[in-house]
Amino acid sequence: MYELAPSMLSADFNRLGEQLNFLERQGCRWLHIDVMDGDFVPSISFGMPVIQSIRRESHLFFDVHMMVEYPEKYVETMKQCGADQLTVHAEACRHLDRTLASIREAGMRAGVALNPATPLENIQYVYDRLDMVLLMTVNPGYGGQSYLPAMTEKIRELRKRLDAAGYEKVDIEVDGGINRDTADTVLEAGASILVAGSAVFQGDMEDNLRFFRERLEAYSGGGR
Repeated sequence: MYELAPSMLSADFNRLGEQLNFLERQGCRWLHIDVMDGDFVPSISFGMPVIQSIRRESHLFFDVHMMVEYPEKYVETMKQCGADQLTVHAEACRHLDRTLASIREAGMRAGVALNPATPLENIQYVYDRLDMVLLMTVNPGYGGQSYLPAMTEKIRELRKRLDAAGYEKVDIEVDGGINRDTADTVLEAGASILVAGSAVFQGDMEDNLRFFRERLEAYSGGGR
């Protein structure tokens, strides 16, 4: 599965409904929603009321990224708010296996996120609980950061490990510094879901979306 997941963190909130509708008209299927609590990361972002509000108006697949402490407390609430996929940080979960199981039991796709310095070994025993792994390609908490080049090999190594273990269908999502200069780099390494913020919402959105659509189509043609 190859998808672009525009990051709502970079949207113009004066025109949020208009921009989300535009994404749908342009053929986008996913929306990446960062939930930040000011503890796990320095910033504070969207909460449940915002997600509920846009859920009523949007048909996009809600890819909710929980950058919070104790994410297990919010699993059922996020399902009720309209999340289609819930991604939790391995660094924030005391009982990661149990948390991922509860996400699936609630009827959502389950994802686990790793910060740049977190080793891949931290998730090797929960592959069977996963639909997706999110590799942070910047340090989390702020938009507009530059891609960390060392993450290219991390993407490549994760794809190799998942395939070798028989989990070819587990997607790899990348988040941070994804733009026209880095899209091919991460796709070639094995990523299939690209989170992009300013590279989508700044400038000519139609042209930006066309670029990502063409790059994703070029890689998805080979299948995986």
